[in-house]
Amino acid sequence: MKPILIIKTGHTVKTAFARVGDFERWIISSMQASADECMVVEVYMGGNLPDSDTVSGVVITGSTAMVTDLADWSEASAQWLREAASNKLPILGICYGHQLLAHALGGVVDDHPAGREIGTVQIVPAKSSHSDLLFADIKEPFTAHVSHLQTVKQLPAGATLLASNAFEPHHAVRFSDYCWGLQFHPEFEEVAMSSYIEERQHDLRQEGLDVESLLTAVEATPVARKILADFYQLVKSNQL
Repeated sequence: MKPILIIKTGHTVKTAFARVGDFERWIISSMQASADECMVVEVYMGGNLPDSDTVSGVVITGSTAMVTDLADWSEASAQWLREAASNKLPILGICYGHQLLAHALGGVVDDHPAGREIGTVQIVPAKSSHSDLLFADIKEPFTAHVSHLQTVKQLPAGATLLASNAFEPHHAVRFSDYCWGLQFHPEFEEVAMSSYIEERQHDLRQEGLDVESLLTAVEATPVARKILADFYQLVKSNQL
């Protein structure tokens, strides 16, 4: 199988990195893949993306950057993703990666009007998810870890909503055949989520959020996590 490309758009917070490593490690673990099946390109550090026909699938990480900053590396990645998606390469964007895909394909990304969503939250699948390759088995509301300030305010033409909650209308989206975006973090485990809350607790308190309640609510999110494993299996089957 050709390698799965992990487009790294940033790094995790310091406390999470010290405890459990960085995004690519969590993604590979959640996919239940091996490291030698994956290649990581740190585009935010100037890494060059390979020809799309040399990889079997793509996962785009989260980032502390903002899509609306229109950084050169981000815009170049958006152009690469636009072409890869048109060739039906399996793609899964997470948080920043989700927003970057929306931006690349003609949607609108901006600050969330209600501010920050962080912690372990409940997400509700849409009826349109019942026939989706990644969401068909998710029939009930499920929990997922989140940490974001921006949102996809307007979906690209042809996109299908797969899941949402009261705060975030576009938590999961199928942008086109074999191309998905998740505003939530399926790769986060409890240690990572707690680390984000702890490291940002000053800002959270300033915003009027209850840090202790957020930490108490952190729990395992097996349904969300399984989406990455299912994506990996889809990529493998696509190579047959």
